[in-house]
Amino acid sequence: MKTKIAHIALDKLVPHPDNPNQMSRANFARLARNIERTGRYEPLVVRPHPSKDGYFQIINGHHRRDALKELGHETADVVVWDVSDEQTAILLATLNRLGGRDAVDKRLRLLRRLRRHIPIPDLAKLLPQTRGQLERLMARKPLPRMAPRGPNPFSVPMVFFVSEAQQSAIEQALLLAADPASPGDSPAAPTVSSANGNTRAARRAKALTCLAHLFIDLTQQEPDE
Repeated sequence: MKTKIAHIALDKLVPHPDNPNQMSRANFARLARNIERTGRYEPLVVRPHPSKDGYFQIINGHHRRDALKELGHETADVVVWDVSDEQTAILLATLNRLGGRDAVDKRLRLLRRLRRHIPIPDLAKLLPQTRGQLERLMARKPLPRMAPRGPNPFSVPMVFFVSEAQQSAIEQALLLAADPASPGDSPAAPTVSSANGNTRAARRAKALTCLAHLFIDLTQQEPDE
């Protein structure tokens, strides 16, 4: 089925009250600058409003709508989906959350190509990273692989004292990092010896190491100002 783009007045687009997605002021400013600079943006996803004739409820694109309004636009490009309340709730919970993970080497090549044409201070106004993060990313060298030391590569203990809430978050992150269905380790991620690779401790240590490299390698969103 062919998708059609409609042009709908911004004042006819109503935010969904259950939209969970939040954006920092800094990243919202970047979004607006990108739209202003290029004149392009991903069409919003909306549905006919369930109780207001002639209006549409936003499913995906709340911040784009606000940015367009701030930039003085009167209409937005949208895709209209005829979906139920239940389907809308599922979309609200997934559209802003399902996504892949950057391949670090490809992202670095992309950033370095952009830097040839756009200075880093200007890139920082358009991309999710701060100027300092961009400078560190483009200056970094691959981390060396860590070879096991002797028969037991997990001989160095690390002790943390955390709250119950912190423990819950850490356990969830470890489960996600250890999920065999998730993307593979970063090219710079440490290896785990086959002798100990199947133990619970080894799996958790490997998952924790992957999380550490992910924190180092992947982009970090700037906190709210």
